[in-house]
Amino acid sequence: MTPEERELLTRSIKLSEENNRMLRGMRRSARFSSFLRLLYWIIIIGVAAWTYYYIQPYLEAVIKGYTEMQKGIQSVTSIADKMPTLPSWLGGAE
Repeated sequence: MTPEERELLTRSIKLSEENNRMLRGMRRSARFSSFLRLLYWIIIIGVAAWTYYYIQPYLEAVIKGYTEMQKGIQSVTSIADKMPTLPSWLGGAE
């Protein structure tokens, strides 16, 4: 083997070792990034579920109040429909 061939071989080995280190680092970085992305979504979903669990009684109270208010409005309109028209001297329609 000539000295030039030996030098080319050693340069090639050094380049392949450097490429190997870079590829391993890239793979490690990709794995770490995937882990962090998974952790991020677990935290987001967990916080949303916990918030719903915490706020659920208040939401149920608001919905119950809203339905009660609708029932009250319906009863008022049904009473108004049953009332006769007002006489003209009270300012009703003629």
